[in-house]
Amino acid sequence: MTTPSASRERPAAAPPVGGPLLAAAVLLVALNLRGPIVAVAPVVDAIRADLGVSAAVAGLLTSLPVLAFAVAAPPASWMIGRLGPERAMLVGLAVLGGGTLLRSADGVAGALAGTALIGAGITVGNVVVPVVIGRDFPHRSGALLGAYTATMNVGSMITLSITVPLTDGVGWRIALLAWLVVALAAAVVWTVATRGRRPGAAVSSTPDGTTSTERSPWRRPVGWLLVAAFACQSFSYYGLTAWLPEILADLRGLGAASAGVASSLFQIFAVAGALATPLVRNRTGSLRLAFVPVALGWLALPGGLLLAPAAWPLWCSLGGAAQGGGFFVFFSAVLAASRTTTENRRLGAFMQTGGYAIGALGPTVVGALHATAGDPAEAWAPALALVLGALVVLTASGWAAARPRT
Repeated sequence: MTTPSASRERPAAAPPVGGPLLAAAVLLVALNLRGPIVAVAPVVDAIRADLGVSAAVAGLLTSLPVLAFAVAAPPASWMIGRLGPERAMLVGLAVLGGGTLLRSADGVAGALAGTALIGAGITVGNVVVPVVIGRDFPHRSGALLGAYTATMNVGSMITLSITVPLTDGVGWRIALLAWLVVALAAAVVWTVATRGRRPGAAVSSTPDGTTSTERSPWRRPVGWLLVAAFACQSFSYYGLTAWLPEILADLRGLGAASAGVASSLFQIFAVAGALATPLVRNRTGSLRLAFVPVALGWLALPGGLLLAPAAWPLWCSLGGAAQGGGFFVFFSAVLAASRTTTENRRLGAFMQTGGYAIGALGPTVVGALHATAGDPAEAWAPALALVLGALVVLTASGWAAARPRT
């Protein structure tokens, strides 16, 4: 129900419609939302040798940002509500840039503190971008959400490709610092694209310009369904990403080069899934039908590795496409379940807080289950079975969350 006095927030007279420059700014921001994190993975040995730290401490350079996604999502949502998405995004990019500088400064403390700041800055982007897409591109939100998801994966692929050559030439500090250029470019284009827009608090108006009573995400069944689905996707993604090369080495005797191909397939096909899933939704007119191949692709990865590991290229490709498509489905479900930009922001932050909190446990839990068994080949069965169980939960909760809404 909507009433003119239901909210104290000012309604917007007419929500702005995003143009090509704002879409370009969104995609430039997307390049910053995964690249600075995955840049550490291919040069972690060089970082360990330079800083003189253990593998566990070095592992924090990749796990801290995921924890930051969960911890920083509520304050990021609050800040966006106070400053508006335009200014909040610039704050997030500034924090990301500061963290990038600090991470490359001398010392372990600087590297860890900078990594935490990078995660906090990225969290702001994680929350802001879906809000802006839903607000400024109401008739093209599906296509832009797909392009946004694909661009994040492209950023990861570019990073994995160029970080090692850069490190060989100028050292890991400068190689990781190079990402500052992308953050600065995103900040400049974002500033130009949003110039002249009212930077006030997030709007609580419905599409017809009236105001509405905001619904708390934790009091809505769809909120918990999205948390469950996104948590299972994050747990499976981070758990398998961390251990997939070793899983294939033990199950199939693959060397480092072949294991790297598997990781590449997982990222490359994520781009395909992010672009194809919106097309399926547009063709069928149903988010639920678009979710079906996502769920089947996810289930195929651990299930296929358990039953037919020789076909690992197929399972890695299907799983990669599923994780890209799943990201689109869940954020589309947030948009569908939100009547206002404020509900969009709060529901998205709620989903990400719970989802990334569980996702951060993925590498540790999967590795711990593997360590409890004896034979290397058989030792992965409990871990893969756990991931498969999580994906069954993802299938059920995602199907329920994607139901049609007015």
